[in-house]
Amino acid sequence: MARMVQCVKLGREAEGLDRPTYPGPLGQRIFENISKEAWHNWIKFQTILVNENRLNLSDAPARKFLAAQMENFFFGEGTQMPPGYVPPKN
Repeated sequence: MARMVQCVKLGREAEGLDRPTYPGPLGQRIFENISKEAWHNWIKFQTILVNENRLNLSDAPARKFLAAQMENFFFGEGTQMPPGYVPPKN
């Protein structure tokens, strides 16, 4: 049976992550309070942030920026699309 969590991002009970996906206290908080669905939403948004801001993930400031955005995405007031972002046409 899947592990269920009360997902703070979705505002409802949903299937939880199988394991912590991020290190440290933030990772533990995500594991305990975030669903798989919300995590997948973050991965999509993170990809946009990396691409639109041309982040180099080997740079500490870029990783710090993403960690702050992740915390805001899940537990803060949310995040906004990067300025000038135009979604791809399908």
